[in-house]
Amino acid sequence: MRRINGLATLSRALSGSGATEQRLGQLALMSTCSSSSNSHISSQKLADRLGLSRPSLRHGVAGTMLFSVAASSLAQEAHAKEPPRSEKFLPKEVVLYQYEACPFCNKVKAFLDYNNIPYKIVEVNPISKKEIKWSDYKKVPILKVDGEQMVDSSDIIDKLFQRINPDGTIPDGDEEKKWCQWVDNHLVHVLSPNIYRSASEALESFDYITTHGNFSFTERLVAKYAGATAMYFVSKKLKKRHNITDERAALYEAAETWVDALKGRHYLGGSKPNLADLAVFGVLRPIRYLKSGKDMVEHTRIGEWYTRMENAVGESAGIRE
Repeated sequence: MRRINGLATLSRALSGSGATEQRLGQLALMSTCSSSSNSHISSQKLADRLGLSRPSLRHGVAGTMLFSVAASSLAQEAHAKEPPRSEKFLPKEVVLYQYEACPFCNKVKAFLDYNNIPYKIVEVNPISKKEIKWSDYKKVPILKVDGEQMVDSSDIIDKLFQRINPDGTIPDGDEEKKWCQWVDNHLVHVLSPNIYRSASEALESFDYITTHGNFSFTERLVAKYAGATAMYFVSKKLKKRHNITDERAALYEAAETWVDALKGRHYLGGSKPNLADLAVFGVLRPIRYLKSGKDMVEHTRIGEWYTRMENAVGESAGIRE
């Protein structure tokens, strides 16, 4: 994982100063987070997780929760929420060590959520990193699958994809690979200069980070104010390093570039998201409801695709410890 996310930079700055029974148990935990607005997705998840794969049973479960006036559009969204499944990949325990606002961590979460893989979330304190003292790898994300450590977001996703598709199914090809690389090599680099563009935006970002992060009361105060100040200046260096003259223009250009890549399709993957769709959605998800993300949706064409992705990915499969 490249060292571009704000929390990792802040850390350095501050340090210098039965299978069926198992599925039922996992589902019971996830269902407590359900909301009525996503009931059609939850019902599809219920049918899939309980092995009700026959169309009549699956549609029977989903149908009881659909309003007739929205049946057509909801059915399309449910179709998009049909991830590859494999009875050979039913891990007993998946644990994600993360920073809530880390774009690479959110890439992994988008993949896990879309594929209905329940996982525990361990929020790492970016200052002490005590939660990952056990690992020689000192960055996030770290994913443990039944005790096996996986690192680097792209590598994690590749390994999980292969386990979900043990029959040898491969990603969609060069186009998908090209845009996955674009996410890591370009899109993530325009985020920090935007979310820390001004003092008020830096404070807004750190208010989000400290609210969701693993901080004590004192660390929260230090991180919010000292961190926001530090990252405001760091973002200016990142802006220069990546040859960005106008932060918002760079973000809008990236969003429009992605929409152009869709070529009129609902997703880059066509009728349902592929790995590139999930990667773009994952790294944008932490900023979507910050000022930068709201501006992006207001001033570019990415909003419709993003809303489709929210529906396709559905509710989080993550369980916080």
